Amino acid sequence: MFTYAFEKLEVYKSVCKFTDEIYKLTKDFPSHERFALTSQIRRSASSVGANLAEGTTRISMKEQARFSEISFSSLAETFHHLLQAARLDYIKQEQLNNLRPLVFEISNKINALRKSQIGRHNSKVKTDPHLQEPEMLYEKLKSSLLENDLKD
Repeated sequence: MFTYAFEKLEVYKSVCKFTDEIYKLTKDFPSHERFALTSQIRRSASSVGANLAEGTTRISMKEQARFSEISFSSLAETFHHLLQAARLDYIKQEQLNNLRPLVFEISNKINALRKSQIGRHNSKVKTDPHLQEPEMLYEKLKSSLLENDLKD
């Protein structure tokens, strides 16, 4: 059976566990929050994994890193909603504290993934003349022309 690249990411697997926990946690929220906080927290939690998945479809490491950044932001948004839910007594402080280590783990994994993507982007930029800044290319061309003039 075919497996997509994002399914192999450890961070994606952790995000799936987290999102499942969010859905279980929010099923008992008050009915008047169904289209408000319940929906918002579920959508932001789902967005964490969705952005990781979408990012893996991008060819550019820079674009992949951008989607990892969005994923991290969605994780922070979700945690904000969890804090709000605790303040409103929709979840117990203990439930929030039980999720903190998983949020911390996921945030570290997303950051590590993003740093890796940025590192691969930067190393490719250094070696691929088509990706270098125009000023840099101009300086290389200028020095190459000067070398050729000196040889003649």
